[in-house]
Amino acid sequence: MPIKPKKNRQGSELLTPEQVDTLTNLSEELRRLNRHRFIRMHNSLWRLLTFNFMRGLAFGLGSVMGATVLLSIVVYWLAQFEWVPLVGDWLGQLADEIDPKRPDH
Repeated sequence: MPIKPKKNRQGSELLTPEQVDTLTNLSEELRRLNRHRFIRMHNSLWRLLTFNFMRGLAFGLGSVMGATVLLSIVVYWLAQFEWVPLVGDWLGQLADEIDPKRPDH
């Protein structure tokens, strides 16, 4: 839908043809952007809240699972250092609490 330039009181056009083309292209890009899923999602409050809630649940679950795996690997690795006097005993007890079936070294 091309934009028609308005005329001022003297009858001359207010916009040049290049400006009209630029505005037409800009209008088309704006229509295309408004049809984008990201913009449509932010136009609805409930859709936005649902998306952010689900995103928060996924982030929280991933953080807890990642921390659990990382911490268990670190504790297992540190439990191998039983030859260190104080730390080794404490880590051995911690490893026994985590895995009671673990064979004693």
